[in-house]
Amino acid sequence: MEDLSPRPGDLEPIETASRDEIAALQLERMRWSLRHAYENAPFYRQRFDEAGVHPDDLKTLADLAKFPFTTKADLRDHYPFGMFAVPREKIVRLHASSGTTGKPTVVGYTENDISMWAEMVARSIRASGGRRGDAVHVAYGYGLFTGGLGAHYGAERLGCTVIPVSGGMTERQVMLIEDFKPRVIMVTPSYMLSILDEFRRQGKDPRACSLAVGIFGAEPWTNAMRGEIEQAFDMHAVDIYGLSEVMGPGVANECVETKDGLHIWEDHFYPEIIDPETGEPVPDGEMGELVFTTLTKEGLPIVRYRTRDLTRLLPGTARSMRRMDKITGRSDDMIILRGVNVFPTQVEEQILKCAGLAPHFQIELNRQGRMDTMTVHLEALDHAASEDARKASAAELAHHIKSVIGVTAKINVGEPGSAPRSEGKAKRVVDNRPKG
Repeated sequence: MEDLSPRPGDLEPIETASRDEIAALQLERMRWSLRHAYENAPFYRQRFDEAGVHPDDLKTLADLAKFPFTTKADLRDHYPFGMFAVPREKIVRLHASSGTTGKPTVVGYTENDISMWAEMVARSIRASGGRRGDAVHVAYGYGLFTGGLGAHYGAERLGCTVIPVSGGMTERQVMLIEDFKPRVIMVTPSYMLSILDEFRRQGKDPRACSLAVGIFGAEPWTNAMRGEIEQAFDMHAVDIYGLSEVMGPGVANECVETKDGLHIWEDHFYPEIIDPETGEPVPDGEMGELVFTTLTKEGLPIVRYRTRDLTRLLPGTARSMRRMDKITGRSDDMIILRGVNVFPTQVEEQILKCAGLAPHFQIELNRQGRMDTMTVHLEALDHAASEDARKASAAELAHHIKSVIGVTAKINVGEPGSAPRSEGKAKRVVDNRPKG
């Protein structure tokens, strides 16, 4: 893989500013954002008043802990436009979540919001090793999902050639990579594995393709998966983070020269880590739930949004801004199996230890009598597809899950190609247990 470290003059001044300079900018912008929310969004005026706080109470950044949280339920309860802080006529674009668990969460962007978003994604692509003039293959879904258009506008802002492929039609993805020769691909990591499968199905060498940088987000993924993708394609695999309620992709990004956690773009987004049970802030370095406050958004300012993502804050390295560790899972995606907390990423790590198994998998939860059960459905690689080899792989994975995670799981290893494939976010868990 080529050295993609930034060249002199590549970084914006804020990326190497002192912590004092960053904190001063954050305090100034946070005061504006709290006042903007209070004065223009009835939801926040009511919520602040109920909590007995006012924007003027923010004297230091630590005072933010006095203010109430915002949750996904708040956005659903005020569907569709009830949390906007500008008239609907000043909203130039709407995005929304899928709404698979209820009403979708709707977000609105002013013209300035769209410009800021493009700048943050452009910064993220540059931090990943992308450069002006690169061809960028965007395989995130387009539409109400923020991934496709967020990546698209950011790549254009950086001065790249955008290939707006969207998700699906995997054979066509490979054809366009071969024909258009993009240097950068932006896609979910699980779908990148499907693209890898298609390269191999067609008898093509993925290491010989033009891709030098993959920017992967929208779902948790492990360093083991990073290693597999980098080895398979001879390219850098870099993590991007975002969520629609806060902006979309580009809230934080790894730097290609270090790949040691995602630098949060703290000039626009203020992070906290809280204890998910008590809601109390915890010090940098401790694991907990990630919370964001937007500092510059006009259409939908967000105050202390509970992301449910589990991580920790770390000091800056390649940039001055603090890093967040790779997401280990979500507090609302956590599986509690016979008293043990299990995250899909933990299962994925064990799968990637097994030489005979492909990385595509799905966890099925059931209840037999009073006992919860977990079955991991996955598939064998071609070289380990015999019945004996599949039995051996199943036994190996069951041993790893039991010894590392601490739960007993049934392992169902199918023929190559039998496991569910993703063309976007992977559905890792199917919970068939009775509710209540």
